[in-house]
Amino acid sequence: MKISIIIPILNESEIIGKLISILIQSSFSRKNIQEILIVDGGSTDRSKDIIDTLASQETTTIKFIPSQKGRAKQLNTGARIAQGNILYFLHADSYPPKGYDDDIIQEVKKGNNAGCFRMKFNSNHWWLRFLGWLTQFHSKRCRGGDQSQFITTSLFKQIDGYDESFIVYEDNDLVERLFAIQQFVIIPKNVITSARRYKEIGIWRLQYYFLNIHMRKWMGASPEKLYRYYKKKVGSIN
Repeated sequence: MKISIIIPILNESEIIGKLISILIQSSFSRKNIQEILIVDGGSTDRSKDIIDTLASQETTTIKFIPSQKGRAKQLNTGARIAQGNILYFLHADSYPPKGYDDDIIQEVKKGNNAGCFRMKFNSNHWWLRFLGWLTQFHSKRCRGGDQSQFITTSLFKQIDGYDESFIVYEDNDLVERLFAIQQFVIIPKNVITSARRYKEIGIWRLQYYFLNIHMRKWMGASPEKLYRYYKKKVGSIN
């Protein structure tokens, strides 16, 4: 089995090089990694230069893929190009645990064709530690893209991938569909993800906005209305 790692970005020159290096160094075996696909939504910084430089230096296949902006569109673009039989979707500011590739492959061998890791923020704030603690529970309410997402290529195609009508909430929508067919497992290791958005906006304010988005979705708000609310309150997606 081979894993295609798919990372959507927009102007992530400050962190994308570090992530790629960690992905390679933390893998159980480089042979497990088919490729690392960086799917760009229109960056205007040095992201492409950094990725191209790393691609020329590493033996692991690293590709810069231009795409229309929007996380669901970028993730689907990467999935269409991917050659691996397992897709691993990862945010640019999230770092998987050591041996993540073997953990994923072992779960797929057991018949668990989709799932995620638990998560911890790189912050000691008690509320963010609490949010991380919740990710151990097998509930779709405790899921999010920051935990990363693995899924076999065949299952991804079977459920028609990410719904591109969602500019926000695309990760949650995919998880809900996977829970509906009882195809979701939580690997008991932690992805470490950045709390940078919480620091920028404020922990309580951002948490209120996220809860509001979930409530609006539960009450039937359209993907477009969810995005308008997010853009007004939080700002850009990537």
